[in-house]
Amino acid sequence: MTSKGWRRVLSSGAAVVFAASAIVMLAQPAQALTPPKANGEETVTATVRFSGSRDYGMKRIIPQGLGGGGGSESQKAVFELADGATLANVIIGKPGADGVHCLGTCTLRNVWWEDVGEDAATFKGTSASQTMTIDGGGALSASDKVFQHNGPGTMIIRNFAAQGIGKLYRACGDCGNNPQNRHVRVENVRIEMSAKNVVSINVNYGDTARLSKVTLVGDSGKKVSICDKYNGVKKGDGSSKKVGTGADGKNCIYSASDVIYK
Repeated sequence: MTSKGWRRVLSSGAAVVFAASAIVMLAQPAQALTPPKANGEETVTATVRFSGSRDYGMKRIIPQGLGGGGGSESQKAVFELADGATLANVIIGKPGADGVHCLGTCTLRNVWWEDVGEDAATFKGTSASQTMTIDGGGALSASDKVFQHNGPGTMIIRNFAAQGIGKLYRACGDCGNNPQNRHVRVENVRIEMSAKNVVSINVNYGDTARLSKVTLVGDSGKKVSICDKYNGVKKGDGSSKKVGTGADGKNCIYSASDVIYK
């Protein structure tokens, strides 16, 4: 199994192997963030839309004609998941276009982005009870956000690794009909420099962020902000404005021991 997976030392101090069928804890030294070896390739020229579950067995999907990568908002999603869908064991190759769109509750299990485009994944949908779960996997080279939260509900990011990003998570600051009470949980995540911010939320809308076992690698000066607070706006009403940063026990919920520097 280990020859097919990918090892990474997370905050627990043990390496995690993300394989197609399981997660195994091993005692291994740290190494550079590298996606697992692809088990074949497939090119797609249109957004792949599906319901139910799809397991790609660590195949690399290469988007063509969906966007050139970078931060352009005109790019199309590589995958669009219906409410209740699960995407598993896939590598999204370069250019990443607009990654994955979830139209409701969804699960991304061991999904990798070799070069994030506009965003790695965007949480859409309309229900306050919907949940987007990212479990395992990793992302490289996100000039801005890895995960974008546009709809309501809760996003869970766990057992994940990222390198060379702007921020891990952003609750949309200026979406149309910007929802109230978005929530994010970040659990057992490793971020290798460079990075600017872990999560950004809208405190005036009642957003919350709960963080635990967040490991920052290469931030010896502790310059990466953990939880930034904004006042969000409705689309067309100007720009969201930063109003603070750091744990407060209300919106940004974590303790000093929840952040590990290496």
